[in-house]
Amino acid sequence: MSDLNALMDDLTRRMDGALDSLRRDFAGLRSGRASPALLEPVRVEAYGGEVPLTQVGSIAVPEARMLTVQVWDRALVGAVERAIRDSGLGLNPAADGQIIRVPIPQLTEERRHELARAAARYSEGAKVAVRGVRRDGMDKTKGLEKKSEISQDDVKTWSDAIQKLTDQYVKKVDDMLAEKDREIKQV
Repeated sequence: MSDLNALMDDLTRRMDGALDSLRRDFAGLRSGRASPALLEPVRVEAYGGEVPLTQVGSIAVPEARMLTVQVWDRALVGAVERAIRDSGLGLNPAADGQIIRVPIPQLTEERRHELARAAARYSEGAKVAVRGVRRDGMDKTKGLEKKSEISQDDVKTWSDAIQKLTDQYVKKVDDMLAEKDREIKQV
């Protein structure tokens, strides 16, 4: 039975990783409110390569519909401004010395629907990842049965436990999607 616990711990850890990835994806979807997580995926052309924005400046939220980026190296202000503009987030930054102000525009109804569809795609990707973890768990279980390390009854018990865990994580993904959808569509 300890083998089952070890397997379940491994599967739980991997499924938690899928949920963490989904949280990061959702953080990048803007919902009309300023959030530093909105700019975290932005990559800046600096120092001979592409680096995350968080490595060249600090992101702050001075008011509900405004982000500011304090760029640490004055020479990178233009590159940071360009990276934010070209990020596909629909933002129009304005440089003011070493501070870049990024106003968050009001979302249109069409843009809200696009964001909701993107959130649905992200959640479907997380469900696929969770199901992939389930498949790996089922394969390990069947492999142990073939090696005669566990009985057919154990295979049934383990498979039921793995399926129950998978169902819990799929429900968590659905709940996260419903929350993000509600947040996006809130005017």
